[in-house]
Amino acid sequence: MLADGLRDELADLHMELRARTPGEFARCGGREQVREDFLSHLTARIKRPGFALAVAEANGLVGCAFGFPARGDSFRRPDSGWSPPGDDLDLLAACDNVFVVTTLLVRSQPQEKDVARRLAERLIIDHHASLGATLVGHEDYASLASLRSWGWQDAGESWGPSSASLSRVLVLPLTERPPTAR
Repeated sequence: MLADGLRDELADLHMELRARTPGEFARCGGREQVREDFLSHLTARIKRPGFALAVAEANGLVGCAFGFPARGDSFRRPDSGWSPPGDDLDLLAACDNVFVVTTLLVRSQPQEKDVARRLAERLIIDHHASLGATLVGHEDYASLASLRSWGWQDAGESWGPSSASLSRVLVLPLTERPPTAR
């Protein structure tokens, strides 16, 4: 289990980033509800086999990424947050060498512009996966653009976790592994 201090820091980071979207808290039931939902999401993910968390720090928490390795049924289980509708995604779901990045949170810092990419790659590489997968809302143009600029590719659509809207499935094939920096 994560130490309470780190859980609180992660929740604070999530809240800071969500606050940048006008009306976000009102749309999602208020500040306390948004924080509680994030902590519930984090707690549920921690319980998954193979859960991994990567953090970046520079005079405090700069960012985090977490997720879990996909299993044969990871894309089908109700608690996984995945329910792909198409044949391409059925093939993706059957792959045992996929790491699902469920959350990627990074403060904008010009000197650390690649933190999000490096955090996601670290999770994928550390789990010896050759492919990363994530869901991004269709309306989240900034995230889609960022992920695509780092080499993530569209792989179809899926109904997101506890979402009434369709999300884009993006994958990051790691054909050449970046050097491991510790």
